[in-house]
Amino acid sequence: MSATFSSLRYPNYRLWFGAALVANIGTWMQRIAQDWLVLTDLTDDSGVAVGITTALQFLPFLLIGPWTGLLADRLPRRQLLMATQGAMGVLALGLGVLVLSGAAELWHVYAFALGLGVATAFDNPVRQAFVAELVPPERLSNAVGLNSASFNAARLVGPGAAGLLIAAVGSGWVFVINGLTFAATIAAVALMRPAAMWLKDRAPRGKGQILEGLRYVRGRSDIVVIMVVMAVVSTFGLNFQLTSAMMARVEFDRGAGEFGLLGSVLAIGSLTGALLAARRERPRVRLVIGAAFAFAVATAVNALMPTYWLYVVTTIPVGLSALTMMTAANSTIQTSIDPVMRGRVMALYMMVFLGSTPIGSPVVGWIGEAFGPRWSILVGSITTLAVALAATVWAMRSWRVTVRYRLLRRPHLEVVYLDPPVPAGDEPVPAERARPA
Repeated sequence: MSATFSSLRYPNYRLWFGAALVANIGTWMQRIAQDWLVLTDLTDDSGVAVGITTALQFLPFLLIGPWTGLLADRLPRRQLLMATQGAMGVLALGLGVLVLSGAAELWHVYAFALGLGVATAFDNPVRQAFVAELVPPERLSNAVGLNSASFNAARLVGPGAAGLLIAAVGSGWVFVINGLTFAATIAAVALMRPAAMWLKDRAPRGKGQILEGLRYVRGRSDIVVIMVVMAVVSTFGLNFQLTSAMMARVEFDRGAGEFGLLGSVLAIGSLTGALLAARRERPRVRLVIGAAFAFAVATAVNALMPTYWLYVVTTIPVGLSALTMMTAANSTIQTSIDPVMRGRVMALYMMVFLGSTPIGSPVVGWIGEAFGPRWSILVGSITTLAVALAATVWAMRSWRVTVRYRLLRRPHLEVVYLDPPVPAGDEPVPAERARPA
């Protein structure tokens, strides 16, 4: 088996990967159906309403993220995962029934989005930590990359399928189908063999454990840099659901099918980025920052495209750079933290990464309404460029890092560490004084 797919040799991970692919397809279908329902059926093309819906779905990450991470470190992860997946399935079915009955109103969608956000806030840290129990430690980076590949392979199918289903039978059936897909994940987790798991120690009960997680992160400057970069990018740049809906509907006057196509084409680049990430054994902070620069350029080009089809094509590099950045951030954190702290650290990461969406989505939606959909994308490009530059300057000053370019037979970018490696617990500087980036 090639290095890209090496985690699939483990039976429990194979079960997880297959079930996650099914559930992710349903999730992408629901995302498209939910935004289209709000934008076209329940409002008069209101980007603000779509932004509020997205914000409510991610608000719980900001409010209860650290607590849900502690539960992921304390409780048996298989049982907790089955409970969260079941709750998400019930919510999707409930919204589907409401829409099919013709009784759905905008506030109903808001309420279900918030409920789904609460369930997802509990689900996300345990799902992130659970992957570490399915493969040996040396395969964790590969497993994280394949998880992203599964998510984005589903993105190739889900949005397009949602667009066709919305046009054929309406949004309600899309929600129902998504609710049924969670049964695949629950069944897969139930079928896993505990004897073939790499079970981790549970955090003991005690006072101050959430603060302990905060202190752990504060003492790791590499994790802090990643979190700051991803918080800014997520707030203003990773609003694809909102910006794609506004560009398709308002800027190019297209329908549900063309809106769904945007998500599928974006996933071509995202899937490529995920598969490349699965081959990296040790991602680093510099890859996160470099991918942020690439994302800023790609989104700027994407926002300025004059026709729908040029806009479609330029979503591919947007997806590639975004997924490289997100997977590198996730893998760098997961492979470098204490396993006992995994749930809390990943919950804090998800809090700043996904919890920033409630702040950014309404703002980006308002910008799209006030200044046009193109500016809703450009604001993400500008802020991403700014935070990438700030992170680079900070690293050069604080970690004594310099960047230089040498023209060899194959051009290389070198990152040179001017000081010897710092002690463990801070930025893990390589022992070599210079190495190709």
